[in-house]
Amino acid sequence: MTERTMTLHKTFSPARVAAIASNTLLELIRLKVFYFLLLFALATIGCSLILIDFTFQEQFQVLKDVSLGSMSIFTWLLAVLPTAMLLPKDVEDRTLYTILAKPVPRFEYLLGKLLGVLAQLAIATLVMSAVFVLVLYTYEHKEMAEAVRKTEPAELQAILQGIHDAAFNINLLQGIILIFLKAAFCASLTLLISTFSSSWIFTVIVSAVIYFIGNIQWIAREAWQQHAAGLSLVSTTFLAGVSIFFPDLHIFTVVDDVVVGLKIPMDVFLKASALGVSYTIFYLLVAYLLFAWKEL
Repeated sequence: MTERTMTLHKTFSPARVAAIASNTLLELIRLKVFYFLLLFALATIGCSLILIDFTFQEQFQVLKDVSLGSMSIFTWLLAVLPTAMLLPKDVEDRTLYTILAKPVPRFEYLLGKLLGVLAQLAIATLVMSAVFVLVLYTYEHKEMAEAVRKTEPAELQAILQGIHDAAFNINLLQGIILIFLKAAFCASLTLLISTFSSSWIFTVIVSAVIYFIGNIQWIAREAWQQHAAGLSLVSTTFLAGVSIFFPDLHIFTVVDDVVVGLKIPMDVFLKASALGVSYTIFYLLVAYLLFAWKEL
């Protein structure tokens, strides 16, 4: 290897990362699982249109609950399932060896793969959000038209404002952003596991277990704090390490506040956003450390 080639190999190249990311995105779009999950999520959101026999406050609450819940579940599935298949597929097709034989550092390879997955998640989130907003808009105008027919002019303005406030608020945007960020670090976690896993099924299972632990971690932490005095140093150190490695997903339950129309405090939103971004980067770096030492 010449000195010039070694220099190119060591220098970080955004162009190489972008090329890997775009190829990864095209590969993910071709997967049938992408279309199946996306269409299923859109169908679930669309089913909310059948709501009847509810007040407009109840209709909007159920609509948001179903729609945001569907977005959360299916962005997680889109983050985990395709990501778990990326490295095994590249190894099976020997694409990985072809890429790494060129002046492409392993970090750029992993970063490109992750960015491709995040681009897929962004597209899916935007499409589902657009359908969600369209359904809300349809319901809002339906309720407003009915209010115009049935409400006295003196009360009409207040009723119309109440319908609009029940349908749309800034918390919707915050909730959708948090759903995307949670899916993003789940994708990064799955990529990390796939660097040492020999099976994509094992990767999915481990990722799901860690996701489950992250959702119930706050319960264990509260119990630990209540009995902290009786724990040994070894147990305390172990539990502290678990709380660092496994993300506390309880903070993302603030999305539930959007459903009932409560305001998400800005400090809570920023804290949850910072957690999502930090763990995405953390898992990527750990994945690189493991992947750099892996024999290929």
